[in-house]
Amino acid sequence: MGSAEQPLSEALVAKSQQLGDVLRSLGRTMVAYSGGVDSAFLAWAAHRQLGDNMVAVLADSPSLARSQMQDAVAFAEEQGVPLMIVQTTEMERPEYRQNDGARCFHCKDELFTVMEQVRTDRGFEVIAYGVNADDQGDYRPGQQAAKQHGVAAPLLEAGLTKQDIRELARAAGLRIWDKPASACLSSRIEYGRPVTLEALQVVEQGEDALRQLGFRQFRVRHHGDIVRIEIARDELPRALSPELAAEFTRIFKALGFAYVTLDLEGFRSGSMNAVLPLEVLHKH
Repeated sequence: MGSAEQPLSEALVAKSQQLGDVLRSLGRTMVAYSGGVDSAFLAWAAHRQLGDNMVAVLADSPSLARSQMQDAVAFAEEQGVPLMIVQTTEMERPEYRQNDGARCFHCKDELFTVMEQVRTDRGFEVIAYGVNADDQGDYRPGQQAAKQHGVAAPLLEAGLTKQDIRELARAAGLRIWDKPASACLSSRIEYGRPVTLEALQVVEQGEDALRQLGFRQFRVRHHGDIVRIEIARDELPRALSPELAAEFTRIFKALGFAYVTLDLEGFRSGSMNAVLPLEVLHKH
């Protein structure tokens, strides 16, 4: 995989080859698939190595934005990747809805429990997911659930970073190579505030509105009466105009927020984790 303009480095070619070796060694594989860059690249690479001995599994639940689901389905169809959509019921778990620092653990535990049942029923050997080398330095309790379920991590095993994955995806001509990072809608709700269907719908509607305004990378953070809008720093100058300030106010007050704020630090992945106590981070 490469291009005449920007050939891949020898190190990255070696990592790509190692990924192929890892995937071929897995046997019949189910890939946990969200449509984000990591899982989409993993599903594509697994399909190249395993053909019909793999399937991408997309978990549908209220925490998955419809726009994300539609794009995930479209990418799988474009690349001919076998796709299975399953329903997950993390919203029925009180420990998930209470939204403490372990919420992601309960979400992934639900996902891998459902996938394990399907794996047994359909005769697959392995479940894999798209964790990468960069994810090791962040607070991600979902990784603990993956370990408990014995889920394979091919991208991590091959030593691929997020940038590596984007470079390989671009070299392969995959349109998702520069797709903005995305996470479930529940991650937009401040820790300690219960995850409800209403809150998820409000966040989704708010993010749909920002997308329609032409913004590319953003988050709508739900803090009860307050909404905190994060927009990528290179897009902030436009967001700071009086006209858009008025439009943000109109949109988000109509969604039920009493106060509408624009975060001057801009978009940053995992910003909700900054307020978690150290003992929570160490525990998980």
